[in-house]
Amino acid sequence: MSTDTGARAAGTEEAVTLPAAAPATVAAAPGWGALAIVMVGTFITVLDYFIINVAVPAIQSDLTASSAQSQLVIIGYGVAFTAGMITGGRLGDLYGRRRMFSLGMLGFTVASALCAVAQGPDALVAFRVLQGAAAALMVPQVLGILGVVYTGAARARAFVVYGLVIGLAGVFGQVIGGALISADVAGLTWRAIFLINLPVGVVALVLTPRLIPESRAARGGRLDLVGALLSAAALAAIVLSLVEGQERDWPLWTWLLLVAAVPLSAAFVLHQRARQHRSPLVDFALFKGRTFPVGLVAMLLYFLAMGSFFFLLALYLQQGRGLSPAESGLVFLTLGAGYLGSSMLSTRLAARLGDGLITAGPLTLAVGYVLTGLTASWIDTDKSIGWIIAPLILSGIGMGMTTGPLTGSLLAGTDPEHAAAASGTANTVQEGGVAIGVAVVGAVFFPALGDAPVPGDYPHAFDVGLIPLVAFCLASSVMVRFMRPRAERRAARAAKTPAPQ
Repeated sequence: MSTDTGARAAGTEEAVTLPAAAPATVAAAPGWGALAIVMVGTFITVLDYFIINVAVPAIQSDLTASSAQSQLVIIGYGVAFTAGMITGGRLGDLYGRRRMFSLGMLGFTVASALCAVAQGPDALVAFRVLQGAAAALMVPQVLGILGVVYTGAARARAFVVYGLVIGLAGVFGQVIGGALISADVAGLTWRAIFLINLPVGVVALVLTPRLIPESRAARGGRLDLVGALLSAAALAAIVLSLVEGQERDWPLWTWLLLVAAVPLSAAFVLHQRARQHRSPLVDFALFKGRTFPVGLVAMLLYFLAMGSFFFLLALYLQQGRGLSPAESGLVFLTLGAGYLGSSMLSTRLAARLGDGLITAGPLTLAVGYVLTGLTASWIDTDKSIGWIIAPLILSGIGMGMTTGPLTGSLLAGTDPEHAAAASGTANTVQEGGVAIGVAVVGAVFFPALGDAPVPGDYPHAFDVGLIPLVAFCLASSVMVRFMRPRAERRAARAAKTPAPQ
C-alpha cells in the first residue's frame, strides 16, 4: 500500500511521509516517540514564558537593566510568541509540520544560547524576541502533529498529555527558575535558565526526523504574506498595549496602540475573506458549525483565568508573604500536584463524562479560587502559609480537568487539512488569553493594593484580583455547554449508557 493510500485509509487527506518499514496507518506509525518529542518542545517554550519572572532581579543587577528594559525581557518574548503563531501554523500546513517544528527548535536553541551570553539589556531583549519568534514557529506544529499522527483514544490521551505539560511547565517555571538562580552553578546566576535549553534542544533535533513523520496539507499554496503581517501587527498591538499599559499606568501611546488594533484586525478579517479560495492564512471553513468558534471562546475565557493566576499567586507569595523564589516555587508544587493527578485521570473520566468533564473543570477551578482567596484572608500575615495548600490542590485539579480535554474537544472535528493552522489559532488564543488575563488582574490588583503597600495589604488585593478570574471560570463553563448541539450531546450520552439486559 502506498503512503498516500495509507493516509486515506487512516481517515485523513494528508500527504504523510513515513519510514519504509513503518505500518501504513498514520496513527500507528510513530508510537509514542512523536508525542515525547513534541512535548519537549511544548515544555521548554512554556517554561521560558514563566521562568524569566524569577530571574528579573538578578538580570537587573548583573546587566544594570532599567525597569523598562527588564519588562521588555519578559514582554518581548510573549509578544513575538503570540503574534507569530497563526503564521507559524500555516507554514506547517504548507511546508511540512515536522520541518517547521525542527526549524523552530533550532531557532529556539540558538536564541537561548544568545540570551545566555548577552552582555547588555538591549541585546537580551532582542534575543528574547528572537526566542519568542522561534517558539511561534515550533509550538503550532505540536497540536497539528498530534491531530494527524494519532486517532481515536490515542489522540485523546495525547491531548491530555499536552494539557498536563502546559500546566506543569507553568508551575515548574517558578520552581526550576528559583532553584537554578539560588544554586548559582558556576556563577552563572540567571544565565543558567537559558543554558538548560541547549542540551534539550540538541537531543530533540537529533530525534525529531527519526520519531516524527512528516505531514502537510494535501493542497499546496503560498503563504499569505499580507495576512501574516496584518495578523502579527494586530496581535502585537493588543498584547503589547495591554501588558505595557498595566505596567506603565496606561500612558497615551498604549491607548493609541489598542485603538490601532481594531482597524488592523478588521483589515485582517476582510483580507482573509477575500482570499478564501487562494490559500488564506486562516480558512473560514474552520468556523463552520459550532464546536470550533464556541470552543475558542471557552478556551479564551479559561486561559484568562488560568495563566493570570500564576502571576497573581507569585505576587502574593513573594511580596505579600515574603517568600523567596525557591520557597514560592515549593508552594506552586502543590498546585502542580493537583494538576498532575487530575490530568492523569482525565482520559478515563472523559470516556464516562464526555463534555460534562470539561464543564465541571472550570467550575472546580472557580471553587478552588474562592477557597484560596478566603484562606488567604483568614491566614492574613501571621498564620502559616501551609493552610493555602488544600485550596491550591483543588485549583490544580480544576486546571487538569480542563486544559487537555478542552483542547482535544476543540480540535476533534478539525479537518486534518488545516491541522497546524487550527492549532496555531488555538495556541494564539491560549497565549493571548494569558497576556490579557494578566492585564485584567493587574488593573484590579494594583489599585486595591494602593500606592505604598505593606504586607498586610496583600491578602485583600489578592482576593480582589481573584474576582474576575472566578467570573472567567464560570463563563468558560457555560460556553462549553454550547460547543455541541443538544441533539449531539444527547446522542453521545446515549452511546455511553449501557443497554438494558
